[in-house]
Amino acid sequence: MTSPAGPPPTGDGGDEPQRLKLLAVTACPTGIAHTYMAAEKLSQAAERLGIDIKVETQGSIGAENVLDDNDVRAADGIIVAADKDVDLSRFAGKRVITVGVAEGIHHPERLIEQVRSAPVHTADGPAPTSGKGNGGGKERSLPYKALMNGVSYMIPFVVVGGLLIAISLSLGGHTDPSGGLVIPKDSFWMDVNNIGVIGFTLMVPILSGYIAYAIGDRPALVPGMIGGWIANTGALYDSKSGAGFIGAIVTGFLAGYLVLWIKKVKVPKFAQPIMPIIVIPIVATTALGLFFIYVIGKPISWVFEHLTNWLSGMTGTSAVLLGAILGLMIAFDMGGPVNKTAFLFGSGLIATGNQTVMGMCAAAIPVMPLGQGVATLIRKRLYTEQERETGLASLFMGCFGISEGAIPFAAARPAQVIPANMLGGAVAGAVAGLAGVSDAVPHGGPIVAVLGAVGGVPMFFVAVAIGTAVTALTTVTLVDVSERRRRGEVLIPSARMPEPALAGGGGAGGTGPVRAGSSKSGDSTAESAVSPVSVAQGSGSTATAVADEPEVLSGYLTEETVRVRLAATDKESAIREMAGLLAATGKVRDVEELVRTALRREEQGTTGLGEEIAIPHAKTDAVSAPVVGFARSDEGIEWGSLDGTRARLVFMISVPEAAAGDEHLRILALLSRKLMDPAFRERLTAAADERAVLAVLSEVE
Repeated sequence: MTSPAGPPPTGDGGDEPQRLKLLAVTACPTGIAHTYMAAEKLSQAAERLGIDIKVETQGSIGAENVLDDNDVRAADGIIVAADKDVDLSRFAGKRVITVGVAEGIHHPERLIEQVRSAPVHTADGPAPTSGKGNGGGKERSLPYKALMNGVSYMIPFVVVGGLLIAISLSLGGHTDPSGGLVIPKDSFWMDVNNIGVIGFTLMVPILSGYIAYAIGDRPALVPGMIGGWIANTGALYDSKSGAGFIGAIVTGFLAGYLVLWIKKVKVPKFAQPIMPIIVIPIVATTALGLFFIYVIGKPISWVFEHLTNWLSGMTGTSAVLLGAILGLMIAFDMGGPVNKTAFLFGSGLIATGNQTVMGMCAAAIPVMPLGQGVATLIRKRLYTEQERETGLASLFMGCFGISEGAIPFAAARPAQVIPANMLGGAVAGAVAGLAGVSDAVPHGGPIVAVLGAVGGVPMFFVAVAIGTAVTALTTVTLVDVSERRRRGEVLIPSARMPEPALAGGGGAGGTGPVRAGSSKSGDSTAESAVSPVSVAQGSGSTATAVADEPEVLSGYLTEETVRVRLAATDKESAIREMAGLLAATGKVRDVEELVRTALRREEQGTTGLGEEIAIPHAKTDAVSAPVVGFARSDEGIEWGSLDGTRARLVFMISVPEAAAGDEHLRILALLSRKLMDPAFRERLTAAADERAVLAVLSEVE
């Protein structure tokens, strides 16, 4: 391998110096524009520096320009500019630097310089980061990436397991005062229930295992999963309840960092090949398992026992206070030791004739999944498409008293979701205690009321409804505040365009002539499509189209959706003016709704991409068909861009909810890359009229 640390070598006999060969990978968690903008910026910087570079993009339409083994063998260094996990094992033995995707956009030359002296990546170690902050594009921290990795793998197990249990209970279960909600043994629905239970049982070790995997790579997967299983099996450390998903998070991080530490141990060369497949997994699994059983597990068991004793001493206190405390405990860890303490306390009193305590628990149990599901419905823009789908499953599970349906949300955003869950659970428990709601079976949720096990049914549903509303509203408030605080970061929403769309109010549509500058582009996710069409440019400063009107961006951008002089001076006015421009096509059903959803999208994070570009975008049924508009602003509009530039080139993209597909994302990617070309932006700025603008945009192909 040519050493990237020094100058490029020369060939024999006075040959031309051998060009440095670099590779790069750019990726966003769920977005697309930033992926391609970073790729284009790195390519441009390499060309200016006389360096060969090949860039693999991992966008929402899949990996493109994939690096093969020959590319890696010939490479002198690799730049990974990504805000999601990228498999680095293929780059072992090469100089590798990892940074956030925005760093690739804003500082490509610096990255190219740094990779020349970057440490060599080893098969059993993480790649070094640049060590440079990049403001909004700072690379996500390793703990955050690891947690998100575990949650993403856990979600299917939660959904499949929870829904199968709910279906089996609803179709095959009945109430039994001595055994709760019962499914007859040896029945078909018991088999369905057992399959669901397996899914739920695997949920916790999967969460732990893939957190560990994101930190320590493959050697950490086994200790992470086994550690998660141990955490969830209380019998191994004399506890009546396992540690649940919180214990899984703990074991996942412990396993990951333990493996990283073991990898640093120097071993003889002959032992190195067996380290990642035998030695590290065995040592890490044994150490973590014994540590949890003998060190962590004992305190959990102790807390469980003392919480039970403490609750027993409160049975004579106010029903409202007891209900609030039980609701807090039920909502805290959703199946963990605190939750199980409250649940077993309530169910244990049923046999003594006291059914009101279980009534408090039963009202709190469904609040978390119902509340989180409702939150994804009332503030869709705060959630990814996967989270919204999980929210629907969570609503279904909540109806059947399966509190674990909220775990994916709590694991992903513990600081926002767990307090919201606890507040809603406390309210539901307190209302049920005040109303004297009772439950004759050790189960919760609306299903037990429907099956006749609840006394005081109307107030039971009132308690559940109030608790759900409190949880949902508190969640969206806390998540929204958290997102606002992160505005300095590169916020890349769902690869499918956020549900809102731009809307317009002001300005008639039309195409008045304008002169413009450059602009900022919005967040990288838009779901509109555009297809380039070739247009011939005439001699002179003004380009003329071959046809009567050139078809640009698949015909979604036309002369009537181009304005060369934007009158607006602020972001909101600009969005209204652009929405009015789109309305001239007749494809906008509700201009005000388009405006409202566009502004809500801006609340989530700026759609100013930098380089004086803004691309507000949305998906909404306020439009009947995909439509794209473009306008220029002479003075520029403050759009909150990460690089501080004012938006002078503004694209507005909107598609209906039903419009989806890779073509839309592909064209947005092409547009994003093309806008990184200074010469292209200069031509777009200098275009004299709408027809000339269309001719320039026809170059996007």
